[in-house]
Formats: sequence, C-alpha cells, structure tokens
Amino acid sequence: MDQSRRSDPSLASNLDNTFPLLPLRDIVVFPQMVVPLFVGRERSIRALEFAMEGEKRVILAAQRDPRVPDPSEEDIYRIGVIGAIVQLLKLPDGTLKVLMEGQERVEILRFVPGEDFLRAAAQSLQIHESPSIEVEALIRSVNTAFENYARLNPRIPSGILETVSQIRDPGVLADHLVGYFSLKLSDRQRLLEIVSPVERLESLLGSMEAEIEILRVEKKIRSRVKRQVGKTQKEYYLNEQMRAIRRELGERDEFTSDLKELEDRIRGKRLPQEASQKVETEFRKLKVMSPSSAEAAVVRNYVDWLLSLPWDHCTEEKLDIEEAENVLEADHYGLRDVKERILEYLAVQKLVDRIKGPILCFVGPPGVGKTSLAKSIARATGRNFVRLSLGGVRDEAEIRGHRRTYVGSLPGKIIQSIKKVSSSNPVFLLDEVDKMSADFRGDPAAALLEVLDPEQNHSFNDHYLEVDYDLSRVMFITTANTLEAIPPPLRDRMEVIRIAGYTEPEKLNIAKKFLIVKQRKAHGLSEKNLCFSDGAIRQIVQLYTREAGVRNLERQIASICRKSAKRVIQRGRRTRVRLTMRGIEKYLGIAPYRYGKGEKEDQIGMVNGLAWTEAGGELLVTEATAMAGKGNLIITGKLGDVMKESAQAAMSYVRSRAKSLGLDRNFYQKVDLHVHIPEGSIPKDGPSAGITIATAITSALTRIPARSSMAMTGEITLRGRVLPVGGLKEKILAAHRVGVKNILIPKENEKNVEEIPPRILKAVRLIPVAHMDEVLERALVSQNSQDFLNKKRVKEKPIFGSLVTTATATESQISQ
Repeated sequence: MDQSRRSDPSLASNLDNTFPLLPLRDIVVFPQMVVPLFVGRERSIRALEFAMEGEKRVILAAQRDPRVPDPSEEDIYRIGVIGAIVQLLKLPDGTLKVLMEGQERVEILRFVPGEDFLRAAAQSLQIHESPSIEVEALIRSVNTAFENYARLNPRIPSGILETVSQIRDPGVLADHLVGYFSLKLSDRQRLLEIVSPVERLESLLGSMEAEIEILRVEKKIRSRVKRQVGKTQKEYYLNEQMRAIRRELGERDEFTSDLKELEDRIRGKRLPQEASQKVETEFRKLKVMSPSSAEAAVVRNYVDWLLSLPWDHCTEEKLDIEEAENVLEADHYGLRDVKERILEYLAVQKLVDRIKGPILCFVGPPGVGKTSLAKSIARATGRNFVRLSLGGVRDEAEIRGHRRTYVGSLPGKIIQSIKKVSSSNPVFLLDEVDKMSADFRGDPAAALLEVLDPEQNHSFNDHYLEVDYDLSRVMFITTANTLEAIPPPLRDRMEVIRIAGYTEPEKLNIAKKFLIVKQRKAHGLSEKNLCFSDGAIRQIVQLYTREAGVRNLERQIASICRKSAKRVIQRGRRTRVRLTMRGIEKYLGIAPYRYGKGEKEDQIGMVNGLAWTEAGGELLVTEATAMAGKGNLIITGKLGDVMKESAQAAMSYVRSRAKSLGLDRNFYQKVDLHVHIPEGSIPKDGPSAGITIATAITSALTRIPARSSMAMTGEITLRGRVLPVGGLKEKILAAHRVGVKNILIPKENEKNVEEIPPRILKAVRLIPVAHMDEVLERALVSQNSQDFLNKKRVKEKPIFGSLVTTATATESQISQ
C-alpha cells in the first residue's frame, strides 16, 4: 500500500507560533466530528478567548485522568486533533458553550511554558492512503458490518447507511463511524493514536464485530423473556379452566379449603367486639371475591393478621417479690434504683388485680447493662420479652403501619412484635429511643406518644388493623444514652431512671461474678484452666479501659480467654493459666491509658476541667497562654457555641477584676489570649467549663501556676458567680478514675452529692464554691492570694475532709 503524509499548510506554519490547548474530560474528539463542549475551568476559558482573537483553532487532547481538576503536561495524551471553533456562547454562570469541529489528527511536540493557559506546538499526522484492492475490500467489509449493526441497534438513524456507503477514504470512514459505538475512553484514544488509516479501520472493524455479537445476545435474551411471559399467561388461563371444571364437578378447590380453615379459626378465636365485627365483615367480602383477584389476597392477609394477634392471651406473672429480687441480683450487680422500682410494681400488682404497665426509660452511657437489664426484668416477672431497635428509624409507618390501600402493606413494628411474642403483656424494650429522626415520611417520635401514654395506649390504632388494640398491659422499657435527644412530649410520658457509670469496685465485682464466668464458658475454658487475680482485673480496668460501662472490659477479658484457649490447645487440657498484674502486658500488650499519672509540677495556664459525655465523665485539660498582640481571644479545640460563649464570659470576668488581680487596666489591648482544649478532633460543648477557662486565663495573665492536683466544674457568670451544672456524679467518677482527689464543685450542687457512691466520697475531697474568687484562691498556687484578690480567704471547709495533693492524668475524650 502506498501511504503519503499530507498536512495542513496553516498547521505547518504555526509550528513556531503554537496553538492554545484545551484538555478534555470523558471525551475524545476525532477529525470530521462536530461536538458541543461546556468549558468552566479558568485556564481553558482563557485558552478559548486567546484562540478567538486569532485563527479560532485549538488543540483538543484528552486527559489521562478525568478527575484531575488542573492537568499538567504529564496528565494529557500526546495525540489529539486540531479543532476549529464554529460557535462560542458565554453562559450566565461564566462558563462557555463552544461548538467544535475536529479537523485533523496531530501530535503534540512540546508545551510552551510561562502562559496562564496550556499552549503547545504540534505536527500533523494525517496520512493519505492510496486506493488499492485491499483497501476497497476492507471498506466493503466495514460497510457490511455497519449495516448489520444498524439493523440490531434501533438508535442508528436510517439515513446514515447511505452517507457511510459513499465514503471511500478509509481514514475518514473510520473517524466518521467511531462516534456511533459505545467505546471506552481508553479505546477511543487508542483508535485516535493509530496513524495508519487501514490499521485504524481494521481495529474499528474488530470493535464493531464485538458490538454486533453483544447485540445479538441481547436480542436472544429479550426473545426468551417474551416467550416465558407468554407461557406464564397460558398456564394461568389453563389453571382458571381447571378451577371452573372442579367447581362444575362439585370438588373443593384450594381456595375453598382456605375459606373453611379461616372460618374455623374465626369461630375458635375470642376477639374484642370491634375486631370480631371487622373480621366477619371482611370474611363475607372474601367469600364472594374471585380467588385470582389481587383484592382477595389483601383481604385474606388482613383477616389472617387479625386472627394471629394475642388479643386476650397473657402470660401468668410471677408476683413473688423475693424470687424476683433473687433473679435481678443474680443477673446484675448494683443498680438499686431500677431493681427497687420493679419490686414496687410487683408489690402493687399483687395488691391490685390489674394496673397499667409502667413505662420506664433507662438513661445511661453505653455498656452499663440497660438492654440486658430489660431481659432480666422479663425473667423476674415471668413475662415474655421482645426487643425493637429504634436506632435510625425515620418513618412514622414503622410504628403505626401502612394503610391497606398500599401494595405490600403491613402493620407497624409494635403490632408485628406483639404477634411475634404471642402474648399481650410482654416486657417490650424500645432500644435506642434517642436515635430516632424525622423526615418527609413523618416523625416516629410523635407516633410513639400514643404507644407510651398509659392514658391512651389501651386503644392503640394501627393504620393497617383499623381497629383498637390494648397495649396497657405491656411493660414498656425504653433505653437512651442522653435525654436531650428525646422530644419533651415523649420524655414527659416516661419514668426516667438514670443508670450512671460503674465505679472501680463495682467493675471488679461485675468482672468476677459475671464477665469472666461468661467468657470462660464461651471459649470452652474451665476455672482450672484460667483464673484472674483481683490485682489483674483492677489493672485491666485502670490501664486498658476508659469507659463508664463494662463493654470494653468484657472485650479485654475475651481477648485473654482466646490467648489462653490457644495455650491450652498447644500444651494440653490440664494447662493452668493464672493471670496476675505482671502477666497482663503479655496478653494485652502495652497499656493504652495512664492511671493517676498526671503533671508532677504546677504549670502556668494549665487547669484540669471535668466533662460529661454520653460514655460517662471525662477529664479535660484546659490550656491558656498570653502573648503580645492586639487584644484577640483565640479559642481552639473544636468547641461548640456554648463553650465559646463561656470563654468570652470568663474573659469578661477577668477584665472586670483586673485591678484585684494586679493587672493593668488596659491589659487586654496589648496581649492576645489563646485558650485551647486538646484532642481538637473531638467536638466539645457545654457551659460547665466556665470556671476552668477563667482559672486558666487568670493563671496565664498573672503568671501564677495552677494546682495540678485539682479539677473543677461549674458555669461562670459575668459577675463571677458559679452556677450549678449537670452530670456531677459522672464527672466525679471520672476524676476518681484518673486519680484526682481534690474537686471544686458549685455550691448549689451540694444536694447532688448523695447520688455519689459512699466509696467514692471517701476517696475524694469535694470543695463547694459559690464565687469565682473562691475558685482562684484554691486553684492558684500563690503565697499572697489574699493580696492579689484584695479580699479575705473564705473560711469554708470542704464537704468531705481536707484537701489532698495528688497527680492528675490528662487523658480527655469527647464533649463537655
């Protein structure tokens, strides 16, 4: 074959002047192809504007990776086309709509640096193929294949075949046909880079044959599906004829048997009057319906649901208070408030024939046993147990069901669970009630208002059932990590019982009595194979877990059991493993937490605060530093709006007390203050860090160190008053967990001290404070604190004993 290169004279003359380059994403432009492009990148817009001032020609080259927003030279293919700008429109949003026509294939030789848009020099790759018998045979083969493709693909215009048949140049034919095939970007670029027209046309023919084979297979599949549908319709028609023949012969068909079975169930079922009338009405409608109608199936399912519910079936309750107390004590350690409430309910139930089921809400951090406690309550009262998780539920129909007008409708989860448990007086656990949300489909929390209202739930109306169902005998128990996420109307209907985090002695007892026994059994170990010393358990609690519950403690025990099981298998069944404090690191690795190992020296601007989280209490270290500046207050640590406002209130208090603190009246105009709470990736919020931030700022400005042996919590006002805060029990437990023994609390929180376990009160010293001046006197290390505060030291003793200096740990977690 004779091939001769021919190039555009204007292109050759522009090798020195170069062309603007437009990088393309998800498209490859071929010669003779006209395409609209939307251009939004700044460099590409400048390239088009430059081209419009000249010959209106640009290089069109595809990107190797379409996701690159600002491609460099390495990101662009070296083979592209010269494109002529046919039309250019500027859209209101600043982007350009340009109609481009590919002219000829080019190779990029070099890029021109220093421009604010891509610019390159290129040479033509156009090759003219001399006519020959081989070329003519190839063109005919391509035309024949394209005709077959057009017959199988209805999207190919009918008039295109005549246009294609008149093209005799193999290169032009290949470039023209490539636009009609669904090829990958890489395959299109590969065709563009084939310079020889014959080779390019042969490659396209191969791709065309593959597409034709795919279309033939698709056609076979469609034909097979059509035949199957026809067969199904034929079978349906014959089955209907068979049923008609059976009716003429007097034989009972399947539908008649179902009706007889339903009628027997209706006669044997005791239903409330409203439900009985509804069942009889629907059954009469069902008997006159055609068995093949869709409505018959809906009515049949509805009647079956009404007959399946335990309308009057209740399990017999155990009213023996001593037995119930023994069951609760055997299953859970501590939790006196919850156990006392259940025993009170059983006592009243024994005196009265029937009372409305209580609606309890267990609120506490994860891992304290809320869900397992509900199971124990069911076992103690002799009731069945059913659990419904509400986490992520956002559809009101999940609670109240769908109306029967919808295809595939069902009752809500409440009725489904009652049917599943087969009794009308179960212990019904609504887990994670604080994790619900609402959207356009309704608010499930609003639907729960009727379910959890003792004055209304005796006539709960499910959308599917359309009759009232009595839920008043159900003992509903809900669980939540926080009360704030529960809507107030729903919260008002529940009796809230708070379950705080466990103390270290409680965790020790829970591990010995429950967790170790459970995990040994789960891993096939006996007490002889594995035993724990009290010191080992205490070390796991202190150094390998940092939680309010015992979930992670159980995971660590399970990890030790797995390693022990491996050792037993390797050394024999009689192997004995006794875990002591020395062997913990061998089984669990290096301890991730510190216990009671804080800063040994008092430092300027560093104060220990206390925070409440969904997982219990945590110790938050607050840092403040002063530097030369213009009076800016910088607050960092991913703090919420309330916490930022507390920092501003603390700063205002310090400014108002500048003279008493020995500060210059206009000190804030000369310094910048930076307040930071470490672990900046964790969100923090709440007002209880007010006195902590104020103490840190005062320490940084007066250069007086803060006591490293003290922690504090309390909200601050502009006048320096210390206001009460929530979560005091969890915060003090957190301080005790890390070894802090001196704790400043708001004076108004003294009434909450009785909630704290006596063992904890013996180990810590709580100091109530009513004003910020008292906080500074106790928290700052100063020989002359009376002088710089300009007042006498408040003679007020701590609630429990005197202050004791101790080190504090600085681990903190999550929000205030």
